[in-house]
Amino acid sequence: MPNSALQLILERAKEDEHQASLALNNARNERDNYLIQLQQIEQYRLDYCKQLSSRGQAGLTASNYNHLQKFLTQLDETLAKQRMAGAQFDEQVSACSEYWQEIRKKRRSIEWLLEKKQTERQQMLDKQEQKMMDEFSTLQFARRHLR
Repeated sequence: MPNSALQLILERAKEDEHQASLALNNARNERDNYLIQLQQIEQYRLDYCKQLSSRGQAGLTASNYNHLQKFLTQLDETLAKQRMAGAQFDEQVSACSEYWQEIRKKRRSIEWLLEKKQTERQQMLDKQEQKMMDEFSTLQFARRHLR
């Protein structure tokens, strides 16, 4: 395969690696945003529990207590759903990371192959040059002895 074709493959691999890196960063950002949102809901629930406790000490009607308790149950359900969604964010980050590493390995392999071909080409050129120098030396030696 000519070097120019390998260069094109390498450029494509670099672009694929860049896109994989962007996807990984995006997945990490989404997970971080999820964690912030989860923390905010947990804090809101904690604040609400404190408020419920304060109101309870001041005295609540059964109707108000039931209403506040239902809202707290809804918050707990929301938190449970959010926590279950967290696994999906972690899986997405893991999948993106594995894909990025795979693409990175591929790019490095192509670079290694290009370097190997360049080294082989240079060795071939060095041999050709040495052969020409040997032939030149042989011709000069022959000319000197003919004179």
